[in-house]
Amino acid sequence: MTPRTENRPQMSVEEFEELERHAPETVRLEFIKGKVQVKPVTDGNHDQIIAWLQRLCMQHRPELWLYGERGVKVESYRKGRARPDGVLAPFGFPAGHGDWSEAKGVLMAVEVTSHDADTHQRDRVEKPDGYAAAGIPVYLLIDRDDGSVVVFNQPEEGRYRHEEKLPFGATVKLPDPVNITLDTEPLKEFVD
Repeated sequence: MTPRTENRPQMSVEEFEELERHAPETVRLEFIKGKVQVKPVTDGNHDQIIAWLQRLCMQHRPELWLYGERGVKVESYRKGRARPDGVLAPFGFPAGHGDWSEAKGVLMAVEVTSHDADTHQRDRVEKPDGYAAAGIPVYLLIDRDDGSVVVFNQPEEGRYRHEEKLPFGATVKLPDPVNITLDTEPLKEFVD
């Protein structure tokens, strides 16, 4: 007989943070919508895409930095914990924050899709809602599965009001407060 899950007590944020602190270095955990999720380890193409974006951000906005894997408190009332592939914020943003930063000051969260069964639910559904609820102005999803870049912005009431999807190769304008234009032609070589 399968146990009923609706009577299972929810894990608290404090319990999650304790679990995450003791997880092996090869495991990256997130706490989204009350569920513990294992974030896949990145591959070389994933890392190169983040490096490409980091270089462009430095060139266009040198006062900012794209922090990789920075822990951020997300969702309503800070009940979630995410480790975006990149967080664009003023240089020095995480100093003194410990493992998890408040979202205030984050201009953009970035995710690059991974090749696992949870990518759709995590990166295309749950992350946009979590980042919007935290008030992060822009969410950039680089989707290797279909060769597209999706820009979410205008967070309001836990959702992004605007979403624009463009193919790799297009010129992508990251809106205010990011204000960077990306030539995504180099991403074509990373369509999997």
